[in-house]
Amino acid sequence: MVRFFGHGGHVAWWLIGVGLLVTALSSALFAATGSAKLRRDVTRMVFEDNEDVLEAVRWGASTAEEQLERARGDAQAASPDRPYLVVSIEERRVWYKQDGRVLFEAPVATGSGKTLVRDGGASVWKFETPRGRLVVRSKEESPVWVPPDWHYVEQARKRGLTVAKLDDGGAIPTADGGVITVSGNEVVKRGPDGSVRALQASDGREIVADGKIIVPPTYTSQRRYEGVLGTHRLNLGDGYALHGTNRPETVGQAVSHGCVRLRNEDIARLYELVAVGTPVYIY
Repeated sequence: MVRFFGHGGHVAWWLIGVGLLVTALSSALFAATGSAKLRRDVTRMVFEDNEDVLEAVRWGASTAEEQLERARGDAQAASPDRPYLVVSIEERRVWYKQDGRVLFEAPVATGSGKTLVRDGGASVWKFETPRGRLVVRSKEESPVWVPPDWHYVEQARKRGLTVAKLDDGGAIPTADGGVITVSGNEVVKRGPDGSVRALQASDGREIVADGKIIVPPTYTSQRRYEGVLGTHRLNLGDGYALHGTNRPETVGQAVSHGCVRLRNEDIARLYELVAVGTPVYIY
């Protein structure tokens, strides 16, 4: 070591300096990431006035094993005979349990973990299933999906198109001299000859004009997709849910945008078993 520092001189000290700088930058990045996630979760808690989300923040710093043990302990401590749901993101399974017994279990699809960045970096979406203690807030039969903005960005990216948002009361000109606008609850195309026709949209078949995918206002019929979420949905709040799917082949994989996806026959059974207010532990 003496010979190295004695003869290596400034090179040795330069290497040490670089190492310390990399370590400092890595630590700063880790701290910033953790701080941003904490702010996001606490903001969500305040927005929903939801103490369950604060519990989820506490879970965020735990390992998977600690989360599982805490889920078991919290569920048993809350009420030994009260039924609850447990979802394992790693195993991609859901269990409905009561008093130590498994009443139902099934495979699920969970969040892909992928990140989608809008052109220009204006919006960033991370498709993760949230960990922590949630609760079944409501139940729906034949749920209708209102696609978030990220759906249109994702579809445009897949098809090599751009995105154009149709604002309430606005209009998007088309190359043939017409305009796309809203009439009542419908997105319509007004032709240069004065003709008016309602446009159609569904998952994977969005409205496209002149190389742009049109993002309709949320209240329009073209922003409501039937069948995508399967036959039933158990809402967990903040846009997350356990629901069915029109793509059963994806169940068992990490492919969703954050929700827990089940085969339609499995979510139908859970819908019958699970009451509103049931705790849901995701780890």
